[in-house]
Amino acid sequence: MARRARDYDEDDVRVRPSRRGSRPRTRIRPAHEDAVEGFVVAVDRGRYRCLVEDRTVTAMRARELGRKGVVVGDRVALVGDVSGRPDTLARIVRVEPRGSTLRRTADDTDPFERIIVANADQLAIVTALADPEPRPRLIDRQLVAAYDAGMHPLLVLTKADLADPDALLAEYASLGVPAFVTQRGGDLAGLRDLLRGQITVLVGHSGVGKSTLVNALVPDAERAVSHVNAVTGRGRHTSSSALALELPDGEGWIIDTPGVRSFGLAHVRPENVINAFEDLAEGAAERCPPHCDHLQSECGLDSWVADGHASQGRLDSLRRLLRSREGEAD
Repeated sequence: MARRARDYDEDDVRVRPSRRGSRPRTRIRPAHEDAVEGFVVAVDRGRYRCLVEDRTVTAMRARELGRKGVVVGDRVALVGDVSGRPDTLARIVRVEPRGSTLRRTADDTDPFERIIVANADQLAIVTALADPEPRPRLIDRQLVAAYDAGMHPLLVLTKADLADPDALLAEYASLGVPAFVTQRGGDLAGLRDLLRGQITVLVGHSGVGKSTLVNALVPDAERAVSHVNAVTGRGRHTSSSALALELPDGEGWIIDTPGVRSFGLAHVRPENVINAFEDLAEGAAERCPPHCDHLQSECGLDSWVADGHASQGRLDSLRRLLRSREGEAD
């Protein structure tokens, strides 16, 4: 015998109270007209150290920022407790438009790009002349990243007491990149002149002496210094995150970054890579056929180099970089 379906009435209906309340949702965000301006100098596990006037304020991201990230160098708007007292926490409610963004990817096939720092004027590529040996291909990649970010590049060669810098300087002379050569205990007055009035990011392979430079430029920085492994020739990462430090007498800022062993350029459009090679870009415009990828036999850059307008080493470097953008070995 079929079971008779139960008849339900309003007494059987249980109305569950809404947990979100009855307040209607709105897309109108608060203006935060009372927000104060801050400059992000460090990021550590979801907490942001911001310079506000003459004090450091610890802050967290406000929910209204959504997925927008905050990095060292960002100029932000802060609300809440901005006194800077211990155990206080402000909120970052707005990230101001960035003037520049230095980016990299894990490798050339990685679609996820990472912003290293924001609003920097200059990229100082720190390279040791020995111990570890210089890596011109890594320098080239960092040059491309600088031009792509709209930053001025600067080449800083360390450990000149161990090797002659002339060959490496000659390789980049045609690009017109400013360079400074230093050695252990050397005078850094010339480097300070190049950093004055700028926000400069320091990047480089582990063990090239970047932290030693930072400690010399900012005596109270106390950045840990590593040694190069005698077997592998590699340095150990001593800086675990980016840190902005003001130069003495307010002459500018330097941003120390963790040592890198690779610099992916998946975020850079291949047609823009050649713009970092000014000695070759002119030849590409004059002699290359439309849509030339600079890797085929009909590329006009070969004749440009043969006529003495640029070096074969620069063209080889460009082509290695373009091939690596396609996932091939560097």
